Amino acid sequence: MSAIVTQVEVEAPQERVFDYVTDPEHFPEWQDNVVGGHLSGQTAIGSVCSTTRRIGGREREVTSEVTKYSPPSSWAVHGTDGPIRALVDVSVEPVTGTRTRVTISLEFEGHGIGKILVPVMVKPQSRKEMQRNMTRLKARLEDPA
Repeated sequence: MSAIVTQVEVEAPQERVFDYVTDPEHFPEWQDNVVGGHLSGQTAIGSVCSTTRRIGGREREVTSEVTKYSPPSSWAVHGTDGPIRALVDVSVEPVTGTRTRVTISLEFEGHGIGKILVPVMVKPQSRKEMQRNMTRLKARLEDPA
């Protein structure tokens, strides 16, 4: 399956953008259906990232492992539990001055019933959500008040 890739340019310095977009505690501020998030310990490859998402009217904790960590330019996680596991790859690169481009690539692995749900429900819904998420991300970074 092909990845869902979205991009946005924001008027903010690369380091600030990277710190914000890769901090699970900020995920509820800009991601649809996320109600909480935290990272176990310091960010490093192998760290556990947990997010609580509202899925089908219920809150569900989703666990991922950090698979790439290269501040201030790249970060990735791979879902480790459940029937639908996300693979998220974030790239943060300077454009000009204090302008920064964020690119998020999102793929899914289906396990069990997830193999059916990913192409039929998860990917179409995620494609819509990602565009809204990037719009909110831009707004939060350009006007954090």
